[in-house]
Amino acid sequence: MSDSDDSDVPGVEMDMNILPYQFEPTRQVLEDITSEGESSESETDDEQDDHARARDSRTDNDAWCDCSMCSSMPTETECLCCQEVTLIQTKTEAKDITCITLHDGFVANCLNPDVLEVSMLEFADHHGPFGDNEPMHELYRHVAYRRFTRWIWQRLGKRNRKVLPACVVRSIREAFPSEEYCGFKYVRP
Repeated sequence: MSDSDDSDVPGVEMDMNILPYQFEPTRQVLEDITSEGESSESETDDEQDDHARARDSRTDNDAWCDCSMCSSMPTETECLCCQEVTLIQTKTEAKDITCITLHDGFVANCLNPDVLEVSMLEFADHHGPFGDNEPMHELYRHVAYRRFTRWIWQRLGKRNRKVLPACVVRSIREAFPSEEYCGFKYVRP
């Protein structure tokens, strides 16, 4: 279609001067935001800035943790506190606890070896038997991760994964230790 064809359409102007993103808010740098506030900085402002910077590099510290039960993980993705996940936060608020690892449901579902053994047998029924040389702690740990995911998100569907909070991973790893951990991995396309 040529320009002459467009001019034949009633109500269409060729010179519309469209400016994309003209109503989008502009990004403000942290220094700009703090300069807009009070001119004199107090110690609490400095502490808040330090806390914000600490949250930026999560692998170096655990300042991002709001439940005080997390530990630093190898990747930024895995550095997630249970209080940052809305579904988990509602469960902790309902029981008036600070961390999901203190929830009775977590202890019963994810740390109880008898419950994990039954889940492991059910998993083997659907996915085939486990190898004879599989360490029991490793199997329990993987089943505990699956049970936690089922408890919080119910059913995710095939090839869908969620990052588990660092406090949950730490607690399950303490209960079922291993010499080597693989960490969170996204599904390959």
